Amino acid sequence: MVVLITVIILLACVVLGFFILIQAPKGGGLTGAFGSMSSQVMGVKQSSDVMEKGTWTTVGIIAALCIILTSFYPPIPKAEKPGAAAPTEQPAQTPAAPGATPPKP
Repeated sequence: MVVLITVIILLACVVLGFFILIQAPKGGGLTGAFGSMSSQVMGVKQSSDVMEKGTWTTVGIIAALCIILTSFYPPIPKAEKPGAAAPTEQPAQTPAAPGATPPKP
């Protein structure tokens, strides 16, 4: 499942890059002065709205899938609190001599 969601996220990233690259820049200068006039006359204004909606939708899909993907990973073990007592160690047992009988409990 993790691999499937990861592949979908990668495909959505490619689509997002496509949406971003084909959008017209919204900068000022000569491009802003003359480019906006031609886009209003020829009806390109609405296509930029579609591109913007596609961009935001793709970003939302990527964000949602990333959040969903984190639920498939195991939780991280909690570290010990500072100042907590260290666990006590058991004393090492010495090997018994050969032929000796073990002590009875």
